[in-house]
Amino acid sequence: MLATVELTDIILWLLYIAIPIIVFYVAYLILTKAFRYLGFTQLESVIIVVVSFIFTFPIILFGYDISNIALFSYNDWVIGINTGGAIIPIIISLYLIIKRKIPLKHVIIGVLIVTVITFLVTNPVPSKGIISTFPWWLLPGVSACFAAVFLLKKNFAKGASLAYASSTLGVLIGADVLHLYQLLKLSPTKIGTMATIGGAVLFDLVFLSGILSVILYGIIMFKYR
Repeated sequence: MLATVELTDIILWLLYIAIPIIVFYVAYLILTKAFRYLGFTQLESVIIVVVSFIFTFPIILFGYDISNIALFSYNDWVIGINTGGAIIPIIISLYLIIKRKIPLKHVIIGVLIVTVITFLVTNPVPSKGIISTFPWWLLPGVSACFAAVFLLKKNFAKGASLAYASSTLGVLIGADVLHLYQLLKLSPTKIGTMATIGGAVLFDLVFLSGILSVILYGIIMFKYR
């Protein structure tokens, strides 16, 4: 009986270790595959995913948090911007728009669609920031995908890039920028609470919307082809 219990404990211990590793590996494959759809190399995809993930945690360099960069103060709030949830996605989006030579009018239409939908499915909460609940948080990524299909279905590379850029930029504008004034009118949980653009919960929405839009676009265009 003792040997059986010990064997069971060992198996459970191995499962506790193996399951997170398997989940992480599957997520890694999905994320890097999505970025390779955008035209990035395998190495570039890994760097983008890993760096974005690392910057979700506070990183103190010379006494300064480079993950959440403070910009200014307002009504007991400190307004900042998140490196992994805002700065990196913005840089990637602009890079893709320029590299793929996506027409500006298509970018404006795609971002505008996602911005409006994101604004409608998100709301400010003092203790959490800008949030969206299931299944509504799926809509920005889905809308970015269909906007790209409608606008650039004859050019796969440009369409995938447009889907990503529209979803990430649209989410940042529709959730954080347009809701920021509403959030700042509310009282923070404590003086000096940081309202971070692209931070905390919104990072998930920005990142997941971008990935979701690209994956859906790839599936739809595979069927289309």
